[in-house]
Amino acid sequence: MFRNVAELVELAEKENKKISEIMIEQEVTVSGRSREEVIALMERNLTVMEEAVERGINGVTSHSGLTGGDAVLLQKYIEKGDFLTGETILDAVSKAVATNEVNAAMGTICATPTAGSAGVVPGTLFAVKKKLKPSREQMVSFLFTAGAFGFVVANNASISGAAGGCQAEVGSAAGMAAAAIVEMAGGTPQQCAEAMAITLKNMLGLVCDPVAGLVEVPCVKRNAMGAANAMVAADMALAGITSRIPCDEVIDAMYRIGQTMPTALKETAQGGLAATPTGKALETKIFGLPLKEK
Repeated sequence: MFRNVAELVELAEKENKKISEIMIEQEVTVSGRSREEVIALMERNLTVMEEAVERGINGVTSHSGLTGGDAVLLQKYIEKGDFLTGETILDAVSKAVATNEVNAAMGTICATPTAGSAGVVPGTLFAVKKKLKPSREQMVSFLFTAGAFGFVVANNASISGAAGGCQAEVGSAAGMAAAAIVEMAGGTPQQCAEAMAITLKNMLGLVCDPVAGLVEVPCVKRNAMGAANAMVAADMALAGITSRIPCDEVIDAMYRIGQTMPTALKETAQGGLAATPTGKALETKIFGLPLKEK
């Protein structure tokens, strides 16, 4: 059993195993299920993610009309070949957006670690798939690696926007994705931890301010930026760059920041972008006059 990232990395190094394997073994022990059952359940999650990405890439629109179609625009932009960054990173962004557009359209997604942050992990996974050409088994392992870091965050800080702001949702998802990308690309357990730390510390303080209380604006585009952050952090870690602040301390800092964050900035739709004139106008357009004015 591991309780934090330091213990996770130490266990992986001591037993000369990948982090994904450590997570599988822990899940078998905790759940009482067989290894085959645990892997089958994760493969089902992978299938749900795959279907959500495919649906979003083909175009969906939310019931509110606030979001939809951006994943399609990004794919068309990539096809033109005039992009300024890179194809893999833009593909990750588009597929993260696709997943969250499906969520906003009331489609089926896999909470990773939450519904509001469900685009980052699959977005990056299906983007790096083109480059790294993993087997189905390796793609499932990617999710176990991400899950290991999510497990640590959930048990030592928070993955809830209502408790810790969007740093706890998209921030955690991005860190999970970065770590998983590193392992899939052949990085070490310690490099996975560095990628998680680099990602998360650059998303500290991110507030949760959904316009009209819906998980659409700015949530979908925050998943896009979370995916981009994860991709860059993974490359940095694979290049040998380290975080001067250890991963567990970054996670603890996120927790403490979340504790001091005003309630208005923690999923209440009372502050931030939700409280802007346009944000309030959109709320009125969707739901009518606010309750206090009725």
